[in-house]
Amino acid sequence: MADTELAAQIKAALANVDVPGGGDLASYSGLSEIIVTPSAVAFAVAVQPGMEAAFGPVREAAIAAAKDLSGERKLMVSITSEKQNTPKFSHGSPQPQGKTRVKGVRRIIAVGSGKGGVGKSTTSVNLALSLAAEGLKVGMLDADLYGPSVPKLLGIEGRTALRDDGIFQPHEAFGLKVMSIGSMLVPGQAVVWRGPMATSGLRQLLRETDWGDLDVLVIDLPPGTGDIHIGLFQQTIVDGVVIVSTPQDLALIDAQKAIDMLRRMSVPILGLIENMSYFIAPDTGNRYDIFGTGGAERAAARLEIPFLGAVPLVMSIREYSDDGMPPLVAEPEGTEAGIYRQIARTLLIKVA
Repeated sequence: MADTELAAQIKAALANVDVPGGGDLASYSGLSEIIVTPSAVAFAVAVQPGMEAAFGPVREAAIAAAKDLSGERKLMVSITSEKQNTPKFSHGSPQPQGKTRVKGVRRIIAVGSGKGGVGKSTTSVNLALSLAAEGLKVGMLDADLYGPSVPKLLGIEGRTALRDDGIFQPHEAFGLKVMSIGSMLVPGQAVVWRGPMATSGLRQLLRETDWGDLDVLVIDLPPGTGDIHIGLFQQTIVDGVVIVSTPQDLALIDAQKAIDMLRRMSVPILGLIENMSYFIAPDTGNRYDIFGTGGAERAAARLEIPFLGAVPLVMSIREYSDDGMPPLVAEPEGTEAGIYRQIARTLLIKVA
């Protein structure tokens, strides 16, 4: 059955669910788009602040109406509002108020950037693999819901497994436990979610995954300073964030905005990595500073945060990444792998 056809059938079933004040859920203006993927069905119901409790029965009735049609797909239904103090997971258990730890996870390191295209996801994956190379149990969460690239970088194929109790079973790749919405999408499928739906989706990927027993969970954040970042930092204890930027002034301007957000939210900043720092021509050995030189290191000094290191612009990183074989796996003793591992060792000292 086509995704659009199933979404239409579910919406038709929601016409049998009454909402407070009259009317049905299918025609309710706060009903989001119904997203159908090979592994999940997700939609949200936006309500006015203070109406969350009144819509609790609506949510339960919506789950009952959509359950049979969804088949083996994970059903993710959320009630959202601008001031939602006690959001619930898709299986109904309340999220504790305030910042909390994730079950089974000792430390969380997030990797962010002010803008896209600076190599943040590639850096995240190689840092996670570097931490695992130090003998740690490491997980990887792809929080870039609108542009998930971790499955491609790690060569992950197939759907995310779902336990009988509705909990995700993460993929395993090169010793990492990995969770990404990209594994639930068909190739080329976009995630068309408003902010509340995206934050709810991330919360479920983070909290409804069987991570087991991890020393470190690395979270690949989306670029920018949006709803996903705010939701994560308000509800989860994050031990520190690494910012990735190129030496270019344009990228550093946006990186500074990401740093300002972290400081406003009292999230520890572990330091700044300069990615695509320089290029060594393989035929001549000449060095070219394509995006400028030393910009991130100078910015780190100005912003009074640690400078963690510089990663060169190397063709092999791109080639290995496209093949789903990161440098830490393809050339674990190579120069680039050594750079990532040195940064990872520095991070371990900071979050110990």
